[in-house]
Amino acid sequence: MTEAQAVFHVARHTVAAATAELPELRPGTLLVEAHCSAISPGTESLIFRGDLPEDWPLDSTLPSLAGTFRYPFKYGYALVGKVVEVGSEEDRDWLGRLVFAFHPHQDYAVIDRRDCQPLPKGMPAERALFLANMETALSLVLDAAPLAGERAMVFGQGVVGLLTTAVLAQFPLAELITADPVALRRERSMALGAGLAIDPAKGRELAVLEECLFSEEGDGLDLAIEVSGQVEALNQAIRLTGFDGRIVVGSWYGRTPGLVDLGGHFHRRRIRLLSSQVSTLNPCLSGRWSKSRRLQLAFEWLERLHPERLITHRFCLDACQEAFELVADKHAGALQVVFDYR
Repeated sequence: MTEAQAVFHVARHTVAAATAELPELRPGTLLVEAHCSAISPGTESLIFRGDLPEDWPLDSTLPSLAGTFRYPFKYGYALVGKVVEVGSEEDRDWLGRLVFAFHPHQDYAVIDRRDCQPLPKGMPAERALFLANMETALSLVLDAAPLAGERAMVFGQGVVGLLTTAVLAQFPLAELITADPVALRRERSMALGAGLAIDPAKGRELAVLEECLFSEEGDGLDLAIEVSGQVEALNQAIRLTGFDGRIVVGSWYGRTPGLVDLGGHFHRRRIRLLSSQVSTLNPCLSGRWSKSRRLQLAFEWLERLHPERLITHRFCLDACQEAFELVADKHAGALQVVFDYR
């Protein structure tokens, strides 16, 4: 096999399915027949809108994402499929195995075996699709380092936000609050363990929450995690976080992020802003944690949470434009959109 069908970003707000050349199989590489792939609701929406500089690298940590955001290009990092050919006899044990790969949307792909994660026995392909987002959620929680009795809040209840909420719900927190303007997402966050979910677009709800957090018995949030992709949510987190509180920022805001309010609340309360990005580990944890350990933990959490229930829409590759338009519409009611290749 020398060619495959893949999704290409060809202009702002425009994707198309087109032919991609496959490299020759060589020792250590595998030909993977895709079963499904997931569109990242956050990062890929940003890319679809054309909100990242063209000269930025796609992802310097992933071999499948070499190059820049200069059109046309492929993107995507959650593909599950079956190994149908191998590059050498020593790789024959891989034949027939289901694997996860950080790879763009494509019906067939030649991938280095070191970049393939074999699925645990019996794990459905659609469950494994959430491995990247589950790893991101765990990375956010590791960076946040929640403590017993803390008041925590997650801004943004897309897939990563929901998975983060589900992990935090297992901690003995005093409060776990979420914020999202979409009712369906707020309902899902409550089902996953949030004690309260507010609509941040409604000023009254935000004001009432602020009044409660800063009552005589409280001094605001101890911890906030911002994964909404909206700078206004970061400003709301600053507004609600108390003295010496911390805010973990997992969002990418794109070309025109808006203004971050680093005024009186931020300085007087000595609020700490912490960046979090899944491609690296917190240096404070690297002595005990490795990439492989975090991936193993992510697989374990997939088995606990069964996140495939967050899939709301499935498309064939030829309908990629419709799929990306749906993902980009934050009020369309979509959670996880996937491509089904079977």
